[in-house]
Amino acid sequence: MATSYRQRSGRRKSRSARTTTHAIAHIRATYNNTMFTITDRNGMTLLWSSAGRSGFKGSKKKSPFAATSAGEEIAKRALDMGITSVTVRICGPGQGRDHAIRALNASGLNITTITDVTPLPHNGCRLPKRRRG
Repeated sequence: MATSYRQRSGRRKSRSARTTTHAIAHIRATYNNTMFTITDRNGMTLLWSSAGRSGFKGSKKKSPFAATSAGEEIAKRALDMGITSVTVRICGPGQGRDHAIRALNASGLNITTITDVTPLPHNGCRLPKRRRG
């Protein structure tokens, strides 16, 4: 009988084995959605959430209210794991940038630093034509 991949490669670490008190919250605010990823200091993903996962569909995913509710959800799950403080790295031009940070702060997580890591060109490639309308 063939063994499955997980049996051959060993056991996965459970979430309780990966707990830490300080983590990094990566927030990606695009024009269509707001996505959250909470990682430990080594970059291993502990939790993730998005406005679409919180139940918003279509154009409502990009709203600030959707970013707030997704931020509250992931903050509650992070507090259940034992994470008390986060470093926030925010990326993108979306509408939910500020509301996502406010939701994390209001839910009880201690925010140590906020860093904007949006990639900006240093006059690299020529941009495409602007949209009309």
